[in-house]
Amino acid sequence: MYDIPQVNLQGKVSSQEWQTRVELAACYRLLVLHGWDDLIHTHISARIPDTEHLLINAFGLAFEEVTASNLVKIDIDGNIVDKESPFSINPAGFTIHSAVHIARHEAQCALHLHHPDAIAVASSKEGLQPYSQYSAFALASMSYHDYEGLAVNPEEIKRLQANLGSANFMLLRNHGALTMGNTIGDAFMHMYDLLRACEIQVKMQLSGSEFTRVGQSTIDDIKAQANIVHTGLTGGQKAWPAMMRRVKRAYPDFDM
Repeated sequence: MYDIPQVNLQGKVSSQEWQTRVELAACYRLLVLHGWDDLIHTHISARIPDTEHLLINAFGLAFEEVTASNLVKIDIDGNIVDKESPFSINPAGFTIHSAVHIARHEAQCALHLHHPDAIAVASSKEGLQPYSQYSAFALASMSYHDYEGLAVNPEEIKRLQANLGSANFMLLRNHGALTMGNTIGDAFMHMYDLLRACEIQVKMQLSGSEFTRVGQSTIDDIKAQANIVHTGLTGGQKAWPAMMRRVKRAYPDFDM
């Protein structure tokens, strides 16, 4: 009962699908390395390029057990495409991810976490404050969604989509955080910035000190400034190869 069904899809799917599988499995392992996982809960989903199919984790696996081959391929309605797959998915996780992938077809990846500091900031009335450089990146593209219980209500999809709009960062009140990215690396780096911002805000507020704030003009200009630093690439594109190497060193089996 404790064994994980073993599957190997390498060479059995398209090169685009396999590359997406490898990068998405790496992202799951990165969450473990950063201490961002939550037992078997929360999700990262990625659209396979040039298809309407998504990849998401098998429900019941710890994130350090996710591999390129055991990710589950589903359609936008949550139906498992490979009928011979031994795995299932979490319907609550699917509601959130289907909603954002439908609304944001250009975004390949959606990353959702239950990080304690993100929940604390999301649940405060003032939300994320411009206390750090990390917060400036997030506030340049921020949205909020009120808590409606476990995300199993199809009617919540429309409200979630409307609240997300074109933002790449979302704080889910009383629940957690969501980031979007045109690549898996972009979604990861967006979450890295958002969680850093939340961690710093919680620490600062515990100190009881008065704080300086990042000015709105700086927030408005931050994307252009980042473009200069990354020489035309996104933060995800620039950092992602190093993150892939980090995962390979820590978990040599993730790309199986």
